[in-house]
Amino acid sequence: MTRLTGSALRLTVLVGENDRWHHRPLYSEIVHRARAAGLAGASVFRGIEGFGASSLVHTARLLSLSEDLPVAVVIVDTEERVRGFLPQLDALVGEGLVVLDPCEVIRYVGRAGDGGGGAEAGR
Repeated sequence: MTRLTGSALRLTVLVGENDRWHHRPLYSEIVHRARAAGLAGASVFRGIEGFGASSLVHTARLLSLSEDLPVAVVIVDTEERVRGFLPQLDALVGEGLVVLDPCEVIRYVGRAGDGGGGAEAGR
């Protein structure tokens, strides 16, 4: 069972849902690499509207010309582990935004025997 409390680092990777890594969704590749790296957990959130460096607004609204919605991959772990994962992101994220925020974890306990991903998974 994993217990993570106190100071931590939140890594947020903002990319488009249509971004790919070798024919696989980029957000999925990031999650699987985070798991392989032993990070505490990763979650993917799909946005309903947003824009980035191109200034093109991507939206889920009906009759919209753009459907490449924003996706956020959020990972929280110790600063050392998150910073150790950054070189992998350098190789993956060609276009997007990577944000680091210091945060405080109040309570994180992984479920015993849970081999799945997500914020509640154990290492």
